Amino acid sequence: MTVPGWLLERLEAAGGAVPYRTFMDWVLHDPAHGAYGTGRLRIGPAGDFATAPSLGPDFAALLAPQLAEWLSPLAKSAPGPLALVETGPGEGSLALQLAEEFAGGWPELAVRTELVLVEPNAGMAERQRALLQPCSMSCRWTSFAALSEAPVRGVVLAHEVLDALAVERIEWDGAFWRQQLVVKKEGFGAQPSLRLEPGAPLAPEATGQLETLGLLPPSPQRPPGWCTELHPGLAPWLADCARAVSEGQLLVIDYALEAWRYYAPQRSAGTLMAYRGQQASGDPLQDPGCWDLTAHLCIESVDAAARASGWQPLGQCRQGQALLALGLAERLHRLQHQTNLAVQLSRREALLRLVDPTALGDFRWLAYGRGQALPSHLSPPRFLQEPGP
Repeated sequence: MTVPGWLLERLEAAGGAVPYRTFMDWVLHDPAHGAYGTGRLRIGPAGDFATAPSLGPDFAALLAPQLAEWLSPLAKSAPGPLALVETGPGEGSLALQLAEEFAGGWPELAVRTELVLVEPNAGMAERQRALLQPCSMSCRWTSFAALSEAPVRGVVLAHEVLDALAVERIEWDGAFWRQQLVVKKEGFGAQPSLRLEPGAPLAPEATGQLETLGLLPPSPQRPPGWCTELHPGLAPWLADCARAVSEGQLLVIDYALEAWRYYAPQRSAGTLMAYRGQQASGDPLQDPGCWDLTAHLCIESVDAAARASGWQPLGQCRQGQALLALGLAERLHRLQHQTNLAVQLSRREALLRLVDPTALGDFRWLAYGRGQALPSHLSPPRFLQEPGP
Protein backbone atom coordinates (compact mmCIF):
# COMPACT_ATOMS: atom_id res chain seq x y z
CA MET A 1 0.00 0.00 0.00
CA THR A 2 1.41 3.38 -1.01
CA VAL A 3 0.47 6.23 1.30
CA PRO A 4 0.33 9.54 -0.60
CA GLY A 5 2.54 12.35 0.62
CA TRP A 6 -0.31 14.72 1.40
CA LEU A 7 -1.85 12.16 3.75
CA LEU A 8 1.48 11.44 5.47
CA GLU A 9 1.91 15.16 6.12
CA ARG A 10 -1.52 15.40 7.70
CA LEU A 11 -1.03 12.33 9.84
CA GLU A 12 2.34 13.62 11.03
CA ALA A 13 0.80 17.00 11.85
CA ALA A 14 -1.88 15.17 13.88
CA GLY A 15 0.69 13.20 15.86
CA GLY A 16 0.66 10.08 13.67
CA ALA A 17 -2.97 9.03 14.14
CA VAL A 18 -6.50 10.32 13.53
CA PRO A 19 -9.98 8.86 14.12
CA TYR A 20 -11.24 6.82 11.17
CA ARG A 21 -13.99 9.39 10.71
CA THR A 22 -11.40 12.09 9.99
CA PHE A 23 -9.52 9.85 7.56
CA MET A 24 -12.72 8.99 5.68
CA ASP A 25 -13.69 12.64 5.35
CA TRP A 26 -10.22 13.52 4.02
CA VAL A 27 -9.98 10.79 1.41
CA LEU A 28 -13.51 11.32 0.08
CA HIS A 29 -14.12 15.05 0.27
CA ASP A 30 -10.81 16.91 0.39
CA PRO A 31 -11.03 19.36 -2.56
CA ALA A 32 -7.45 18.73 -3.69
CA HIS A 33 -7.06 15.01 -2.95
CA GLY A 34 -10.44 13.39 -2.18
CA ALA A 35 -12.14 10.89 -4.44
CA TYR A 36 -15.28 13.05 -4.63
CA GLY A 37 -13.67 16.40 -3.89
CA THR A 38 -11.56 16.22 -7.03
CA GLY A 39 -14.25 14.56 -9.13
CA ARG A 40 -11.92 11.59 -9.62
CA LEU A 41 -14.61 8.94 -9.14
CA ARG A 42 -16.80 8.11 -12.12
CA ILE A 43 -20.36 6.86 -11.73
CA GLY A 44 -21.96 4.43 -14.19
CA PRO A 45 -21.56 0.93 -15.62
CA ALA A 46 -18.24 1.95 -17.19
CA GLY A 47 -17.11 3.89 -14.12
CA ASP A 48 -16.20 2.99 -10.54
CA PHE A 49 -19.70 1.92 -9.50
CA ALA A 50 -23.19 1.96 -10.98
CA THR A 51 -26.24 3.65 -9.51
CA ALA A 52 -29.90 3.31 -10.47
CA PRO A 53 -29.98 6.53 -12.58
CA SER A 54 -26.80 5.49 -14.40
CA LEU A 55 -28.58 2.40 -15.75
CA GLY A 56 -31.01 4.50 -17.79
CA PRO A 57 -34.07 6.75 -17.48
CA ASP A 58 -36.52 4.18 -16.07
CA PHE A 59 -35.63 4.81 -12.43
CA ALA A 60 -36.40 8.54 -12.78
CA ALA A 61 -39.61 7.76 -14.68
CA LEU A 62 -40.80 5.54 -11.82
CA LEU A 63 -39.72 7.99 -9.11
CA ALA A 64 -41.19 11.13 -10.71
CA PRO A 65 -44.89 10.40 -9.90
CA GLN A 66 -44.04 10.11 -6.20
CA LEU A 67 -42.21 13.44 -6.25
CA ALA A 68 -45.04 15.08 -8.20
CA GLU A 69 -47.58 13.70 -5.74
CA TRP A 70 -45.70 15.42 -2.92
CA LEU A 71 -45.11 18.70 -4.77
CA SER A 72 -48.65 19.16 -6.09
CA PRO A 73 -50.35 19.93 -2.72
CA LEU A 74 -47.58 22.41 -1.94
CA ALA A 75 -48.26 24.12 -5.27
CA LYS A 76 -51.99 24.40 -4.43
CA SER A 77 -51.55 25.51 -0.81
CA ALA A 78 -49.60 28.73 -1.46
CA PRO A 79 -48.20 30.79 -4.32
CA GLY A 80 -44.51 31.07 -5.04
CA PRO A 81 -41.75 28.77 -6.24
CA LEU A 82 -41.17 25.20 -5.19
CA ALA A 83 -37.89 23.31 -4.99
CA LEU A 84 -36.78 19.82 -5.91
CA VAL A 85 -33.55 19.58 -3.96
CA GLU A 86 -31.10 16.82 -4.84
CA THR A 87 -28.20 16.36 -2.47
CA GLY A 88 -25.00 14.77 -3.70
CA PRO A 89 -26.27 14.62 -7.31
CA GLY A 90 -23.41 12.43 -8.59
CA GLU A 91 -22.96 12.95 -12.32
CA GLY A 92 -26.25 14.91 -12.52
CA SER A 93 -28.04 12.13 -14.42
CA LEU A 94 -30.99 11.80 -12.05
CA ALA A 95 -31.61 15.56 -11.93
CA LEU A 96 -31.64 15.77 -15.73
CA GLN A 97 -33.88 12.72 -16.09
CA LEU A 98 -36.36 14.04 -13.51
CA ALA A 99 -36.48 17.42 -15.25
CA GLU A 100 -37.40 15.67 -18.51
CA GLU A 101 -40.09 13.63 -16.75
CA PHE A 102 -41.61 16.72 -15.12
CA ALA A 103 -41.54 18.69 -18.37
CA GLY A 104 -43.41 15.90 -20.15
CA GLY A 105 -45.79 14.75 -17.42
CA TRP A 106 -46.37 17.76 -15.17
CA PRO A 107 -45.50 20.86 -17.20
CA GLU A 108 -47.30 23.33 -14.92
CA LEU A 109 -45.50 21.90 -11.91
CA ALA A 110 -42.19 21.98 -13.80
CA VAL A 111 -42.60 25.73 -14.39
CA ARG A 112 -43.19 26.30 -10.67
CA THR A 113 -40.32 24.06 -9.52
CA GLU A 114 -36.61 24.84 -9.39
CA LEU A 115 -33.97 22.13 -9.39
CA VAL A 116 -31.67 22.89 -6.45
CA LEU A 117 -28.45 20.89 -6.32
CA VAL A 118 -26.55 20.65 -3.06
CA GLU A 119 -23.06 19.43 -3.97
CA PRO A 120 -20.17 20.18 -1.59
CA ASN A 121 -17.50 18.76 -3.92
CA ALA A 122 -16.34 21.18 -6.61
CA GLY A 123 -15.05 18.42 -8.88
CA MET A 124 -18.45 16.73 -9.02
CA ALA A 125 -20.34 20.03 -9.37
CA GLU A 126 -18.30 20.88 -12.47
CA ARG A 127 -19.42 17.67 -14.19
CA GLN A 128 -23.03 18.23 -13.14
CA ARG A 129 -23.06 21.74 -14.64
CA ALA A 130 -21.80 20.41 -17.95
CA LEU A 131 -24.45 17.67 -18.10
CA LEU A 132 -27.31 19.94 -17.04
CA GLN A 133 -26.64 22.72 -19.54
CA PRO A 134 -29.62 21.64 -21.71
CA CYS A 135 -31.90 21.13 -18.66
CA SER A 136 -35.47 22.33 -19.30
CA MET A 137 -36.07 23.31 -15.66
CA SER A 138 -34.46 26.20 -13.84
CA CYS A 139 -31.56 24.92 -11.75
CA ARG A 140 -28.94 26.26 -9.35
CA TRP A 141 -26.18 24.98 -7.09
CA THR A 142 -26.11 25.99 -3.44
CA SER A 143 -25.65 24.66 0.11
CA PHE A 144 -27.93 23.87 3.02
CA ALA A 145 -26.39 26.82 4.87
CA ALA A 146 -27.34 29.22 2.07
CA LEU A 147 -30.83 27.72 1.78
CA SER A 148 -31.41 28.16 5.52
CA GLU A 149 -31.35 31.94 5.01
CA ALA A 150 -34.48 31.60 2.83
CA PRO A 151 -35.90 28.09 3.40
CA VAL A 152 -37.65 26.44 0.47
CA ARG A 153 -40.89 24.51 0.15
CA GLY A 154 -40.51 21.26 -1.69
CA VAL A 155 -38.91 17.83 -1.71
CA VAL A 156 -35.35 16.82 -0.81
CA LEU A 157 -33.93 13.73 -2.50
CA ALA A 158 -30.92 12.00 -0.93
CA HIS A 159 -30.04 9.14 -3.26
CA GLU A 160 -26.90 7.26 -2.19
CA VAL A 161 -25.66 10.27 -0.21
CA LEU A 162 -25.80 9.47 3.49
CA ASP A 163 -23.78 6.29 3.06
CA ALA A 164 -20.80 8.51 2.16
CA LEU A 165 -20.95 10.53 5.40
CA ALA A 166 -17.83 9.81 7.43
CA VAL A 167 -18.47 7.12 10.04
CA GLU A 168 -16.94 6.46 13.43
CA ARG A 169 -15.37 3.01 13.58
CA ILE A 170 -15.53 1.43 17.03
CA GLU A 171 -13.95 -1.74 18.40
CA TRP A 172 -14.75 -3.88 21.44
CA ASP A 173 -11.66 -4.85 23.46
CA GLY A 174 -13.39 -7.10 26.01
CA ALA A 175 -13.86 -4.32 28.54
CA PHE A 176 -14.53 -1.08 26.63
CA TRP A 177 -15.78 0.21 23.31
CA ARG A 178 -12.92 2.14 21.74
CA GLN A 179 -12.67 4.54 18.83
CA GLN A 180 -10.65 3.11 15.95
CA LEU A 181 -7.75 5.21 14.70
CA VAL A 182 -5.90 5.29 11.40
CA VAL A 183 -2.25 5.10 12.42
CA LYS A 184 0.88 5.72 10.37
CA LYS A 185 3.38 2.90 10.77
CA GLU A 186 7.07 3.09 9.89
CA GLY A 187 8.73 -0.05 8.53
CA PHE A 188 12.43 -0.95 8.64
CA GLY A 189 13.63 0.40 5.31
CA ALA A 190 10.09 0.17 3.95
CA GLN A 191 7.55 2.77 2.95
CA PRO A 192 5.20 4.01 5.68
CA SER A 193 1.91 2.14 5.88
CA LEU A 194 -1.50 2.62 7.48
CA ARG A 195 -3.12 0.48 10.11
CA LEU A 196 -6.39 0.52 12.06
CA GLU A 197 -5.81 0.39 15.83
CA PRO A 198 -8.06 0.91 18.85
CA GLY A 199 -7.74 4.31 20.51
CA ALA A 200 -9.31 5.83 23.60
CA PRO A 201 -12.53 4.42 25.13
CA LEU A 202 -15.72 6.09 23.97
CA ALA A 203 -16.94 8.94 26.14
CA PRO A 204 -19.51 8.04 28.83
CA GLU A 205 -22.21 10.04 27.02
CA ALA A 206 -22.10 7.44 24.23
CA THR A 207 -23.52 4.79 26.59
CA GLY A 208 -27.16 5.64 25.88
CA GLN A 209 -26.72 5.32 22.11
CA LEU A 210 -24.83 2.02 22.47
CA GLU A 211 -27.62 0.62 24.64
CA THR A 212 -30.25 1.70 22.10
CA LEU A 213 -28.36 -0.04 19.31
CA GLY A 214 -27.94 -3.25 21.31
CA LEU A 215 -24.18 -2.86 21.86
CA LEU A 216 -24.50 -2.63 25.63
CA PRO A 217 -24.54 -4.52 27.93
CA PRO A 218 -21.61 -6.57 26.61
CA SER A 219 -22.37 -9.84 24.86
CA PRO A 220 -20.02 -12.86 24.92
CA GLN A 221 -20.93 -13.28 21.23
CA ARG A 222 -18.85 -10.18 20.49
CA PRO A 223 -15.23 -11.16 21.21
CA PRO A 224 -12.36 -8.67 21.54
CA GLY A 225 -11.61 -7.18 18.12
CA TRP A 226 -15.29 -7.09 17.06
CA CYS A 227 -15.86 -3.77 15.25
CA THR A 228 -18.64 -1.78 13.65
CA GLU A 229 -19.67 1.80 12.79
CA LEU A 230 -21.57 4.66 14.37
CA HIS A 231 -23.00 7.53 12.31
CA PRO A 232 -22.24 10.88 13.98
CA GLY A 233 -22.72 12.76 10.70
CA LEU A 234 -26.44 11.95 10.45
CA ALA A 235 -27.74 14.36 13.09
CA PRO A 236 -25.98 17.49 11.78
CA TRP A 237 -26.84 16.61 8.17
CA LEU A 238 -30.53 16.15 8.95
CA ALA A 239 -30.58 19.31 11.09
CA ASP A 240 -28.99 21.33 8.26
CA CYS A 241 -31.52 19.83 5.82
CA ALA A 242 -34.42 20.75 8.12
CA ARG A 243 -33.26 24.35 8.40
CA ALA A 244 -33.18 24.54 4.60
CA VAL A 245 -36.79 23.32 4.13
CA SER A 246 -39.75 25.05 5.75
CA GLU A 247 -42.29 22.55 4.47
CA GLY A 248 -42.03 19.37 2.43
CA GLN A 249 -40.64 15.87 2.30
CA LEU A 250 -37.27 14.16 2.44
CA LEU A 251 -36.68 10.88 0.64
CA VAL A 252 -33.56 8.91 1.57
CA ILE A 253 -32.67 6.05 -0.80
CA ASP A 254 -29.69 4.04 0.40
CA TYR A 255 -28.37 0.78 1.77
CA ALA A 256 -29.79 0.54 5.30
CA LEU A 257 -30.37 -2.11 7.94
CA GLU A 258 -32.38 -2.38 11.14
CA ALA A 259 -30.21 -2.15 14.25
CA TRP A 260 -30.72 -5.81 15.11
CA ARG A 261 -29.28 -6.76 11.73
CA TYR A 262 -26.63 -4.05 11.54
CA TYR A 263 -25.17 -4.88 14.95
CA ALA A 264 -25.79 -8.63 14.90
CA PRO A 265 -22.85 -10.51 16.47
CA GLN A 266 -22.05 -12.30 13.22
CA ARG A 267 -21.47 -8.94 11.46
CA SER A 268 -18.06 -8.70 13.12
CA ALA A 269 -16.42 -6.23 10.71
CA GLY A 270 -19.28 -3.77 10.22
CA THR A 271 -20.49 -2.72 6.76
CA LEU A 272 -17.69 -0.44 5.55
CA MET A 273 -16.70 -1.19 1.94
CA ALA A 274 -14.51 0.36 -0.76
CA TYR A 275 -15.41 0.54 -4.47
CA ARG A 276 -13.37 1.28 -7.57
CA GLY A 277 -13.58 0.14 -11.18
CA GLN A 278 -16.71 -1.96 -10.46
CA GLN A 279 -14.75 -3.90 -7.82
CA ALA A 280 -15.62 -4.10 -4.13
CA SER A 281 -13.03 -4.41 -1.37
CA GLY A 282 -13.18 -4.84 2.38
CA ASP A 283 -9.95 -2.87 2.83
CA PRO A 284 -10.92 0.71 3.77
CA LEU A 285 -7.32 2.01 3.76
CA GLN A 286 -5.99 1.18 0.28
CA ASP A 287 -5.02 3.89 -2.20
CA PRO A 288 -6.46 6.77 -0.15
CA GLY A 289 -8.34 9.24 -2.32
CA CYS A 290 -8.86 6.79 -5.19
CA TRP A 291 -11.64 4.56 -3.82
CA ASP A 292 -15.23 5.26 -2.86
CA LEU A 293 -15.90 4.40 0.79
CA THR A 294 -19.40 3.61 1.96
CA ALA A 295 -21.10 2.26 5.07
CA HIS A 296 -24.72 1.15 5.41
CA LEU A 297 -27.16 3.27 7.39
CA CYS A 298 -28.83 2.08 10.58
CA ILE A 299 -32.57 2.77 10.19
CA GLU A 300 -33.13 3.47 13.89
CA SER A 301 -30.22 5.93 13.91
CA VAL A 302 -31.63 7.78 10.89
CA ASP A 303 -35.12 7.89 12.41
CA ALA A 304 -33.87 9.17 15.76
CA ALA A 305 -31.73 11.89 14.16
CA ALA A 306 -34.61 12.84 11.83
CA ARG A 307 -37.11 13.22 14.68
CA ALA A 308 -34.64 15.29 16.69
CA SER A 309 -34.35 17.64 13.70
CA GLY A 310 -38.09 18.06 13.18
CA TRP A 311 -38.55 15.45 10.42
CA GLN A 312 -41.36 12.96 11.06
CA PRO A 313 -41.15 9.48 9.50
CA LEU A 314 -43.72 8.80 6.76
CA GLY A 315 -42.74 5.16 6.22
CA GLN A 316 -40.04 2.99 4.69
CA CYS A 317 -39.64 -0.11 2.54
CA ARG A 318 -37.20 -1.87 0.25
CA GLN A 319 -36.62 -0.46 -3.22
CA GLY A 320 -38.05 -3.52 -4.93
CA GLN A 321 -41.39 -3.02 -3.15
CA ALA A 322 -41.34 0.73 -3.81
CA LEU A 323 -40.72 0.46 -7.54
CA LEU A 324 -43.33 -2.25 -7.98
CA ALA A 325 -45.85 0.03 -6.25
CA LEU A 326 -44.83 2.80 -8.65
CA GLY A 327 -45.48 0.71 -11.74
CA LEU A 328 -42.34 -1.25 -12.58
CA ALA A 329 -44.27 -4.40 -13.55
CA GLU A 330 -46.39 -2.43 -16.02
CA ARG A 331 -43.25 -0.85 -17.43
CA LEU A 332 -41.73 -4.29 -17.98
CA HIS A 333 -44.90 -5.43 -19.71
CA ARG A 334 -44.86 -2.46 -22.10
CA LEU A 335 -41.33 -3.36 -23.16
CA GLN A 336 -42.81 -6.25 -25.12
CA HIS A 337 -43.93 -3.68 -27.70
CA GLN A 338 -40.40 -2.32 -28.11
CA THR A 339 -39.37 -3.30 -31.64
CA ASN A 340 -35.64 -2.80 -31.12
CA LEU A 341 -34.59 -6.07 -29.48
CA ALA A 342 -31.27 -4.70 -28.18
CA VAL A 343 -33.01 -1.76 -26.51
CA GLN A 344 -35.70 -4.06 -25.11
CA LEU A 345 -33.17 -6.43 -23.54
CA SER A 346 -31.00 -3.61 -22.17
CA ARG A 347 -33.92 -1.85 -20.50
CA ARG A 348 -35.32 -5.12 -19.19
CA GLU A 349 -31.99 -5.95 -17.58
CA ALA A 350 -31.79 -2.49 -16.01
CA LEU A 351 -35.32 -2.72 -14.61
CA LEU A 352 -34.67 -6.14 -13.14
CA ARG A 353 -31.43 -4.90 -11.51
CA LEU A 354 -33.45 -2.16 -9.81
CA VAL A 355 -35.56 -4.74 -7.95
CA ASP A 356 -33.10 -7.62 -7.65
CA PRO A 357 -32.68 -8.20 -3.87
CA THR A 358 -29.05 -9.19 -4.45
CA ALA A 359 -28.40 -5.89 -6.26
CA LEU A 360 -30.17 -2.52 -6.00
CA GLY A 361 -33.50 -3.97 -4.90
CA ASP A 362 -32.33 -4.20 -1.29
CA PHE A 363 -31.94 -0.43 -0.99
CA ARG A 364 -34.29 1.18 1.54
CA TRP A 365 -36.58 4.09 0.80
CA LEU A 366 -37.04 6.18 3.97
CA ALA A 367 -39.54 9.06 3.76
CA TYR A 368 -39.89 12.00 6.17
CA GLY A 369 -42.04 15.13 6.30
CA ARG A 370 -42.15 18.51 8.02
CA GLY A 371 -44.63 21.39 8.14
CA GLN A 372 -47.92 20.38 6.52
CA ALA A 373 -46.18 17.33 5.01
CA LEU A 374 -46.70 15.26 8.17
CA PRO A 375 -48.36 11.86 8.61
CA SER A 376 -51.50 13.42 10.14
CA HIS A 377 -52.06 15.47 6.98
CA LEU A 378 -51.20 12.86 4.35
CA SER A 379 -52.13 9.45 3.04
CA PRO A 380 -49.19 7.02 2.91
CA PRO A 381 -46.65 7.75 0.17
CA ARG A 382 -47.52 6.20 -3.16
CA PHE A 383 -44.50 3.92 -2.97
CA LEU A 384 -45.94 2.27 0.15
CA GLN A 385 -49.33 1.54 -1.40
CA GLU A 386 -50.33 -1.65 -3.15
CA PRO A 387 -49.81 -1.59 -6.93
CA GLY A 388 -52.98 -0.88 -8.88
CA PRO A 389 -54.76 -3.58 -10.91
